[in-house]
Amino acid sequence: MPEGHSVHRIARQFRANFVGRVARVSSPQGRFEVGAAELDGRELTSSEAIGKHLLLGFGGPTLHVHLGIYGAWDFAGAISLDPTILAADGRMGQTGMRGAGTEGELEDSIHSIGAPRLTRLRAGEQETASEVTAFPPDPIGQVRVRILTESAVADLRGPTVCEVLDDAQVSALAQRLGPDPEAPTESRRHAEARFVERASRSNQPIGQLLMDQSVVAGIGNVYRAELLFRAAIDPHRPGSHLTDDELRGLWRDWVKLLRIGVETGQMLTIDGLRGARRAAALANRADRHWVYKREGLPCRRCGTAVAIGTMQGRKLYWCPGCQL
Repeated sequence: MPEGHSVHRIARQFRANFVGRVARVSSPQGRFEVGAAELDGRELTSSEAIGKHLLLGFGGPTLHVHLGIYGAWDFAGAISLDPTILAADGRMGQTGMRGAGTEGELEDSIHSIGAPRLTRLRAGEQETASEVTAFPPDPIGQVRVRILTESAVADLRGPTVCEVLDDAQVSALAQRLGPDPEAPTESRRHAEARFVERASRSNQPIGQLLMDQSVVAGIGNVYRAELLFRAAIDPHRPGSHLTDDELRGLWRDWVKLLRIGVETGQMLTIDGLRGARRAAALANRADRHWVYKREGLPCRRCGTAVAIGTMQGRKLYWCPGCQL
């Protein structure tokens, strides 16, 4: 499942290529005909993400999408590809990604969307980029929603959630979700306070709380493991046993790592990478994380074997020597 930084990057693709344009909205597979009819012919006015939730505004109604495990967006037409997408052949910021090349200034990629070109881009858990020869291309497979403008098209397949919300329902969703430092719905200061308050009152393990989207939105298995290692916190400690300073430290590190993920398209969680080490981290997941997927290998800091367990059915990685 894409983590929060990837959904923010999808939101930026919509802002670059669809916002400000009138869209024809349809449901080729027929499962979203009523919702599509409500959006059809409207201008797409906004594109935002809160955690793993994408919100596309149509001047009143909002299309709410959660990709889940199987969902993906396919973009085609005169699509602007930023340098990170190009370097990674369109597959950026995903748990199973093979890595990006190092050409270009990837740190600035999200601010330097390139010139549009006739392209097909898949954005989700698996991403690929390729050239297209005709526009619009015919829908392929079970397309739940098609959003079509005069120059670009976006096809949605396999989402966990696809629905039309009104303003009150969007507000309720934002309140139900935990804070997201990249979301425009609240100030960073208020978001931090909300995270500390929600985590500190719970007796559940902090490793579980970081994956609870009602406590903090957007964190998945990679960021959970890496944030806790960087803070030297045992994932099994209850949230109520962490100090406010520890919780604020986790939040501020999440702000930092999420920004890096949005800007580079990579979950780079080791600080200070330069030169050959940075090139290796961009190209290979094994060189960009402290503990994630490193079970049985020596900890990069203390040499203790990285441990693996399960927490609520998900794999959990940590260092017993560093995270006491």
